[in-house]
Amino acid sequence: MLSSITTQRNGHGNQLLDALPRAQRERILSNAQRLRLGVRTVLFEPGQTISNVYFPLDVVISLVTPLQDGAIVEVATVGNEGVVGVPLVPGGSLAVRAIAQVAGHSLRMSASDFLAATNEHDIFEELVRRYVQAFVGQVAQAAACNRLHSNEERLSRWLLMSHDRVGVDEFAITHEFLGQMLGSRRATVTLSAGILQAAGLIRYQRGEITILDRAGLEAVACECYGVIKAELDQVITRTREAPLDDRTPAHV
Repeated sequence: MLSSITTQRNGHGNQLLDALPRAQRERILSNAQRLRLGVRTVLFEPGQTISNVYFPLDVVISLVTPLQDGAIVEVATVGNEGVVGVPLVPGGSLAVRAIAQVAGHSLRMSASDFLAATNEHDIFEELVRRYVQAFVGQVAQAAACNRLHSNEERLSRWLLMSHDRVGVDEFAITHEFLGQMLGSRRATVTLSAGILQAAGLIRYQRGEITILDRAGLEAVACECYGVIKAELDQVITRTREAPLDDRTPAHV
């Protein structure tokens, strides 16, 4: 049963869940649901009580801060390396909106089940703690990136991170939505995408972006891509290096 809900079309699931011992993963996901999230699906709003937690498979979730004039600014993205909606306390909320930026699949479990699992399984709690720490680092790095780096560098970073998470070379995204995510005007994003396309790095048409030259994109992207990726990768690397399978989950 577990393999049927944790495996996406590329044969990979959520990296946090896959890092758990199988028996523990099965217990944690016994009440999880697999669902498809379309582009612009809103998972929760700022200040809204967190009722569900999401483990992306091939969907990419953006956490954004909405402003009074209707504009939104992206503060972080989450893909199959992480989890969305971690409630710090029962009935808690977050100060961001969670919205699907690239359509795909996710596992969903109730916030109460999630909190119970972190209390019951020490390995799971440790993984979540490590991820939240890395996530805070991503937010800080993205803030510096948005302030200091060019639109082409930031767009390349965004495309590379999305490419890592969806596992395919082509995915749907509009210039308007990209502009909202990057905090830039649509015309600016169109210009930046045109520069990348002219260089043969991507192809953009009818709302579809295709990655043509990943190495070229990595050369254009700012240092933030490597910094963020390394920090997130270490969450799983440290787990795999530790003898987790030999540890006894708490209260099991």
